[in-house]
Amino acid sequence: MEDKPRSELRSIKIFKLILKIAVTITCLWYVSTKINFAELKEILGTTNRAFLAIAFGIFVISKFIASFRLNIYLRNISLFLNAKENLKLFWVGMFYNLFLPGSVTGDAYKVIVLSKQFNISYKKPTIAVLLDRFSGLLGIGLILAFYSFFIVNNITYIVLLTIAAIASVFILYFIIRRYFAEFLPGFWPTFFLGLVIQAMMVVCIYAIINSLRIHNGQTEYVFIFLIAAIASVLPLTVGGGLGIREFVFYKGAIYFGLDEHTAVIISLLFYCITLITSLFGSIFIFKKIFPDKQKQASF
Repeated sequence: MEDKPRSELRSIKIFKLILKIAVTITCLWYVSTKINFAELKEILGTTNRAFLAIAFGIFVISKFIASFRLNIYLRNISLFLNAKENLKLFWVGMFYNLFLPGSVTGDAYKVIVLSKQFNISYKKPTIAVLLDRFSGLLGIGLILAFYSFFIVNNITYIVLLTIAAIASVFILYFIIRRYFAEFLPGFWPTFFLGLVIQAMMVVCIYAIINSLRIHNGQTEYVFIFLIAAIASVLPLTVGGGLGIREFVFYKGAIYFGLDEHTAVIISLLFYCITLITSLFGSIFIFKKIFPDKQKQASF
C-alpha cells in the first residue's frame, strides 16, 4: 500500500522533469530558428572584455551579499552558520540549481543539509529559503516598476505595476507577521539587501550591454532583463531559467524594436556569467561544509 503512493509521486516528479526539459528545448529551438548565428558571432567579435570582467565581478559580489541575506533568515530560527559555512552551502546550492535538472535543486539541497545538520524538520529551513527567494522577487518588482516610468507608455499599466510592486512588500510583511513571526526581525534587512542585489544585477546588465558597444535602447534592454528574471524564477525550465530567459529577451526585443540578435547575446552572456560563477560550487560538493561536531538548533 505504501509503495503505490511513492511510485505515483516518483512518476509525477519524472513527468515534471520531462516537461521542464521539453519547455527548455522548445524555447531554445524557437529562438535558434529566428536568429542568424553568423550575425551572433559578428556581434560577439566586438565584445569589450573589460566591461565583461566588470559584469562578472559585480555578479560575484552580489552572490556574496545574497549568501549573507539568507543567513539572516537562518539566524532567525537559531540556525547559526559562520560566514565560511554559509558561503559554502550557498555556492553548492547555486551549482545544483544550474546543473541538477531533477527534484533536488539547490534550494532543496540547502533545506536537506540544514535539516540533517541541525536535526530539525524540513519546515523551518524551507520557509527560510522561500522567504529569501521572495525578498529577491520583491526587489525585482520594485525596480521593474521604476523602469516602467521610462519604458511603458500607458499610465494605467505604470500605476498598476507600481501599486502591485509596493503592495507585494507589505502583503509579504503582514503574512510573515501573522504566520511566521519568528522571521519578522529579518524581513526588512533581507528586503533592503534584496533590493541592493537586484540593483547590482541591473548594473551587471549595463556592463554587458556596454561590452557589446550598445548605446541605444539600454533602458529597454534592462527592462526586458527584469521581466526575464521574473520568468526565469518560475519552475518552467531546467538550468536556472535557460531557454525561457532567451525567449523573453527575443520577444522583448521585437516588441521594443530592438535588435533581437543583440538581445539574445545579452541573455547568453548573463547566463555564461551565472554558469561560471556557479561552477565554483562544485569545489565543495565532496568536501564537508560543516565540521564533524554536530550542531544543534535551539528553539
